[in-house]
Amino acid sequence: MARMMKVAIVDDEEDLRQSVSQWLALSGFDTVAFASAEEALKVVGADWPGAVITDIRMPGMDGMAFLKRLMSLDSALPVIMITGHGDVPMAVEAMRLGAMDFLEKPFNPDRMTELAKRATQARRQTLDNRALRRDLAEGEQVMGKLIGASAPMERLREDILDLGQADGHVLIDGETGTGKTLVAHALHAVGPRAGRRFVVVSCAAFTEDALAARLFGPTDEGGGLPLVEEARGGTLCLEDIEALSLGLQARLLTFINEQGTPAETRVIGICNTHGEGRTVEDALRPDLYFRLAALKILLPPLRTRGEDILTLFARMTEQFALEYGCVAPEITAQEAAQLLQAPWPGNVRQLINVAERAVLQNRRGTGSIASLLMAENEEAGPAMTTEGKPLKDYVDSFERMLIDNSMRRHKGAITAVMDELCLPRRTLNEKMAKYGLSRGDYL
Repeated sequence: MARMMKVAIVDDEEDLRQSVSQWLALSGFDTVAFASAEEALKVVGADWPGAVITDIRMPGMDGMAFLKRLMSLDSALPVIMITGHGDVPMAVEAMRLGAMDFLEKPFNPDRMTELAKRATQARRQTLDNRALRRDLAEGEQVMGKLIGASAPMERLREDILDLGQADGHVLIDGETGTGKTLVAHALHAVGPRAGRRFVVVSCAAFTEDALAARLFGPTDEGGGLPLVEEARGGTLCLEDIEALSLGLQARLLTFINEQGTPAETRVIGICNTHGEGRTVEDALRPDLYFRLAALKILLPPLRTRGEDILTLFARMTEQFALEYGCVAPEITAQEAAQLLQAPWPGNVRQLINVAERAVLQNRRGTGSIASLLMAENEEAGPAMTTEGKPLKDYVDSFERMLIDNSMRRHKGAITAVMDELCLPRRTLNEKMAKYGLSRGDYL
């Protein structure tokens, strides 16, 4: 849907203000009039969706001072100045300060309409470009949170980029703590709906009646729009979709079917049935399952991601160390092997908990990684363990983690890294090449 552009008319003369507003309204513009610059500045700001037409000579803040304030808020805001006879030198100065153009009284209404058209078209392009840059930045930011260089993570990022551009609904499956909601957000952020609403609701957090009202309405007075309306044109993300009753599944299917193809609102279902002896296919009625599972993403469990475990642990301990104002713990080769061999039943969410507790332990000078892992896994209960790996794999992973951590601490300063790790330049270069590390990534 095209963005509605407005034209703000600012003039202390009521007759002129009304005539300009009426003429532009008849020409198809959405106008709003102000009797003074001070009044206009309460409404017109950096995100003003349109152009400004203002008189130069006004009591209080005159047009030139008003223009300077507008340019300080947003130098790309189109401003058209209305000048009296003999004010042309002032109008030229206004254009030097950033005004788009000027109209000399008495002006031709058709020329005013043409200038307003050019101004609003330019404004639409400016705002659309800004929105696109924000959307791209958000997509990069969200994708950047999907840390890891393992083959499963590379495939996951490729799937997100591919499916993000598709129009179909999506089903995301995976163990608890693998980041399914983050992946749903990434799918939205890299796709054509990025600038629109991303609405999340947990289907397990409400009673059936409350969830029905929240999703489809009517909501309680003052409760806002139903979520299907709030998310219209964007993405509706349903966590714990397997908790939907058969009745609500039928209503969701009707909502999906009524949208047609391509869908106006994308629905992303997140399943959390792993370890419960059933699958999402068991939990959903077949017609709904196949509408959602046409595009499906299965998130890899942390225990299958190898060296990513050490990378994530290092990042998390660094972040918590900054938060708590202390030094991040340096782990031994034995502790690195323990991290790699742990079953991680809680996946990334569990790793984050362990990293925070490791930082707090290190601040007190007590405890060990092994004790934390034992406590976590005892609380979580029995879980599938990974197969054993050759010692060389653990050594390589640990070595890569040390170099990566040192490069991050010293922001790519090679000499400082050489001194910290007691490595000659040639050896450091060889190891960085071996592990796919580039100095440019740390600058």
